[in-house]
Amino acid sequence: MGGYRPTVDPYNDPHASRIPRDEAECRELALSASGDTANKSAIGAVVGGLLGAASGAAIGAAAGSPGAGAAIGAATGGLGGATFEGLSAEQRFKAAFQTCMRERGHHVLD
Repeated sequence: MGGYRPTVDPYNDPHASRIPRDEAECRELALSASGDTANKSAIGAVVGGLLGAASGAAIGAAAGSPGAGAAIGAATGGLGGATFEGLSAEQRFKAAFQTCMRERGHHVLD
């Protein structure tokens, strides 16, 4: 989220001189609105890891190795959960950032 910056077209923008200030303010608002990606990713990793460990242990038990199944399931679930939550937060951040800039009268291209 820290590196994203919307492309704003200043042509015919009566508020073009406010773009830098509005970008800074909208970035802060978007961070608040979307939640922190790192925190969301960590929560997703924990939840995904727990669910993965449980399902991996069940599958591993059926195959005769519940410990190995739990370890593999935890790793896979943790990575998947972290990725999903991180991407969701990133999408919410971009949408909030773009909406904020548009509401302030700027022409946001991406």
